[in-house]
Amino acid sequence: MDLGLNKKVALVHGAGGGLGSAVAQALASEGATVVVSDINADMLQRTCEAIEKAGGKAIGKVWDLAQLGLFKQWHREIVDTVGAIDILFNNTGGPPPSLVQNVERGIWEQHFSEMVLSVVTMTDLVLPHMKTQGWGRIITSASSGVVAPIANLGLSNSLRSALVGWSKTLAREVGADGITSNVIIPGRIATARIVSLDEAKAARESRSYDSVVSESTGSIPVKRYGKPEEYGAAATFLASEQASYITGSIIRVDGGLIASI
Repeated sequence: MDLGLNKKVALVHGAGGGLGSAVAQALASEGATVVVSDINADMLQRTCEAIEKAGGKAIGKVWDLAQLGLFKQWHREIVDTVGAIDILFNNTGGPPPSLVQNVERGIWEQHFSEMVLSVVTMTDLVLPHMKTQGWGRIITSASSGVVAPIANLGLSNSLRSALVGWSKTLAREVGADGITSNVIIPGRIATARIVSLDEAKAARESRSYDSVVSESTGSIPVKRYGKPEEYGAAATFLASEQASYITGSIIRVDGGLIASI
């Protein structure tokens, strides 16, 4: 199947490792030129090297999502280097675990800026070109907490849910322009973050790491963690020509883990 991504330009945030890197590599494998952005220069370089080793095209861009005032400049630098952005993959880091009670206002404001305003700001920058050409893809990575709120992740549940409402509203506003806007949410995908979370749980509960993994995978209907490549493939399909009638949706890549309908 030709996904129609050859010569498209994609910007993938948080692509230095984990899910973002998997998405960047999947898009590049379909012929897209991928701008790999991350706050960590060494990690984004590794993603670029993996893409180029596989025969793809990538450039690295150090990007701090907290620096909203520099987004316009960085966007212009990308356009001047590789051309206007056709596909935007919004991917932000998560806030620390917390309740929603008694969180200082400054903490709310900091993470709202980094997790929500960064996505809105970047999307507004790429939309004019997408509208002019009558084609574009906005894909926003969220969390299963937007469907079934996760205990002790109050900030994440709340702020990522704001992005779901934004994405759905945007889909209605730009659908007639040939632009789709979707949210993609991972379950337990085998990334370094999942390893660290399982190790922390094992230490906290004085258990073996293997027992924690066994318990965790046992709660997933397919009985395993997902592969980053599987998440990347789903995101790449959403970016494709074939997904032109999918918009305003939440796509779960979770092996059936999320219990709600």
